[in-house]
Amino acid sequence: MAQERVLTTPGHYAYIKISEGCNRRCAYCAIPIITGAHKSRPIEEIVDEVRGLVAKGVKEFQIIAQELTFYGVDLYKKQSIAQLVERISDIEGVEWIRLHYAYPTNFPYDLLRVMRERDNVCKYLDIALQHVSTKVLKKMHRNVTKEDTYALVERMREEVPGICLRTTMMVGFPGEGEKEFEELMDFVKWAKFDRLGAFAYCEEEGTFAAENYRDSISKKKKQERLDRLMEVQQRISTRLNEAKTGNVYKTVIDRVEGDYYIGRTEFDSPDVDTEVLIHVNEGELTIGNFYNVRITDATEFDLMGTVEK
Repeated sequence: MAQERVLTTPGHYAYIKISEGCNRRCAYCAIPIITGAHKSRPIEEIVDEVRGLVAKGVKEFQIIAQELTFYGVDLYKKQSIAQLVERISDIEGVEWIRLHYAYPTNFPYDLLRVMRERDNVCKYLDIALQHVSTKVLKKMHRNVTKEDTYALVERMREEVPGICLRTTMMVGFPGEGEKEFEELMDFVKWAKFDRLGAFAYCEEEGTFAAENYRDSISKKKKQERLDRLMEVQQRISTRLNEAKTGNVYKTVIDRVEGDYYIGRTEFDSPDVDTEVLIHVNEGELTIGNFYNVRITDATEFDLMGTVEK
């Protein structure tokens, strides 16, 4: 008998881990060393877990894995993430499905069709691109080029209009000179990611990079590059949030803090993304319920809104 799932999140959303481990061999990453090879959970097992959680009142599901685009290759001999998301989407009571931690190489484009066609699959994708310079990507063992990366972002936005892209970038990787860093800056300015996190390279024991590359870029230089990159992203994030003013979005209410209900749109994952603040004077709202909220004001990190009556 399967062990009953215990929720550690608020009752209306849950994280569903669909696989463990990673078969990618990025030069800087210790995850495969720690977790071992990619191992997918069977589709039926995941679907049963979601059904059980829906029966408990869960409405929103964050689908997570170290590398979800590889899902199913070990079990079904093909990338099966699109099939899995369709099966979850078919379950009555599933309001939102959100996808975290995709990989750009050999991206399964049928997933974009599912995202476009299914109303309860959020137009949101967390995909760590790490860099754009072909030279740096090759040293990172990412098996993708600058041209591939630009084309991937373009296709995602063409196939899923309005998609929210969250990504992660790394600065200061061995071999990143000023030219390669400027390529990264130009890419971020062009792509205008809805969400972008960044960090400075740091050696991880046992990785290819730690054993084969000299970490020759100073901490000061890494921090300078990180600061410059995030200043650009700050301006982008502010403008994108401000552009939401006046629009109405389906919004889930997560909690109450002081004088505000705190909610999220389909473009916002718990704990890491923008939140929607609604004054309690708007009237009583129910935690875990969805409301249509008109955005009235915006900052880099938060949106203010009123409930549409």
